[in-house]
Amino acid sequence: MTLHINKKGIRVLGIAESFRRDHKSSVLAGVVMRSDFIIDGVAFDKITVGGMDATEGVLHVFDLLQRADINIMMLNGCIISWFNIIDIKGVYERLGIPLICVTYEESEGLEEHIARHFEAVEHDSRIKAYKRLGNRVSIRLHNDFNVLIRSLGMEKSEAAAVLKKFTSHGRVPEPLRVAKIAARAILRSNLEVF
Repeated sequence: MTLHINKKGIRVLGIAESFRRDHKSSVLAGVVMRSDFIIDGVAFDKITVGGMDATEGVLHVFDLLQRADINIMMLNGCIISWFNIIDIKGVYERLGIPLICVTYEESEGLEEHIARHFEAVEHDSRIKAYKRLGNRVSIRLHNDFNVLIRSLGMEKSEAAAVLKKFTSHGRVPEPLRVAKIAARAILRSNLEVF
């Protein structure tokens, strides 16, 4: 698949979540945004805080949108909602569109944290899922901020170009920033919307 990064109508689906540890479910929000920052799609789902259903939630958000024109998916982290790990390779294989998972902080890894919070059988499967994510690479944005990414279906240079195109200020790409705002608004509303 050839990415036409400079195309005005290129569309990114940004997916972000919001959760509280005292809730059973977290909110996933998906925002479809064109490269001119026009939003032309929004969908929501919920996943389990501390569960292992993030992959299904991401795929469900995509399916709810019923769109064939999404060029790239961006995820605001691969490990969300308190160690709910997204199988990014599974998402990419199912959808066949390039994917960028964006994070913002260096870390020593999460194996110790996972082992501390989950029983042996469960923490083993989580650690395997975590290791399948692979290593992150650093991307310097045009405003001198760095982000860390895992990407599939595109070269590092293409991922960097997409991130620069969709980041207007700071280091959070606009599709992810707006999706995070939407997810937080749903969570704060305390409405039982699902």
